[in-house]
Amino acid sequence: MKTTAPVSGLANLGPLDQLKARYLPQRLLRLLLGLWLYGLAIALMVKGALGASPWDVFHLGVALHVPLSLGTVIVIASLAVLLAWIPLRQMPGLGTVANTLLLGPFADIKLALLGAPSGWAAQIAFMLGGVVVCGFATGLYVGAQLGPGPRDGLMTGLARRSGWSIRRVRTLIELTVLAAGIALGGTVGVGTVVFALTVGPVTQFFLPYLVVRLDAPVATPAPAPLQP
Repeated sequence: MKTTAPVSGLANLGPLDQLKARYLPQRLLRLLLGLWLYGLAIALMVKGALGASPWDVFHLGVALHVPLSLGTVIVIASLAVLLAWIPLRQMPGLGTVANTLLLGPFADIKLALLGAPSGWAAQIAFMLGGVVVCGFATGLYVGAQLGPGPRDGLMTGLARRSGWSIRRVRTLIELTVLAAGIALGGTVGVGTVVFALTVGPVTQFFLPYLVVRLDAPVATPAPAPLQP
């Protein structure tokens, strides 16, 4: 018989175990709220016009060349990233599916509702607000423990398969998509740099307060932690 022990942080659970774990209604609500707020973070950065996040520089660049909204491009890019999970043997969870299908539409809704800021002070406020909201939103949906987003899963999967550190893999991925986005004409600027340097620490600040503590099996040893 399996014994369980409380987990103080993120649990290493498979897709079915994520759904069987306790507090599912609360975790589903946190997941949806996190994605809703993440859509707001994207809109704040885009409307601020001081530079989007590296991935959104790419999304914006693609959107300039196709008759699709930014949100639709985000969904298509997410589906493409999920295909890369197959050789990496990554298992999606409900949160992965929700992130893939809902983040783009949520961003489109917020872009339609949010007006453009007037003046540099308002633009800076939008940019900084986007970073803070993104960190809080990430803490909410990651803390719901229902599976990583497509891009997070790509990062961790590549790190496990290559043996490289998370820092190295994330840097390579984001530099690649940023270069592609710039080549396509995406919006890049000081906001891109601020986002890249600060969203990690902001997320790390919020995450411990937003993780839903679960009971996880202890009989099966967890994989070795990734090198930071």
